[in-house]
Amino acid sequence: MLRQLRQVCLWCLMTVMLTACSLGNEPPRSIINEALAQQIVITQSAIASSLNLPVSTDVPSVSRVRIEQQEQIKLDGARLVHLLGSFDWQLPGDSMRVDSAFELFLERGEQGDSWSLARPLASSPGEQQWQLFPLGLEHA
Repeated sequence: MLRQLRQVCLWCLMTVMLTACSLGNEPPRSIINEALAQQIVITQSAIASSLNLPVSTDVPSVSRVRIEQQEQIKLDGARLVHLLGSFDWQLPGDSMRVDSAFELFLERGEQGDSWSLARPLASSPGEQQWQLFPLGLEHA
């Protein structure tokens, strides 16, 4: 009986430790929301620039983020979190809410206390370069 109780306690302790380790690698929801808003702003700015239109400074509101797939990947020595899912977003003053699919690459800082949105750049075959956009700076 005592042996079984010890095994159950050990199993519970291992489960808690493994859960804590995996939770430490996940970006906070606020970082994911900020990355999605940043990605929309970057895309809208690129489109406006290519059409010679004024670049909007409106930051969209992001809601109902649904993560469907999450994985840790290593690319060229960088540790990235790759997220796939969908979310709702809306521009300030706009009554229309948009439901969109997303793919995000987030890089965790060396100290583990910061995150950056990583966006792939056009590069040579066989090598991938990334442009990083720091996240969470207004909270620091």
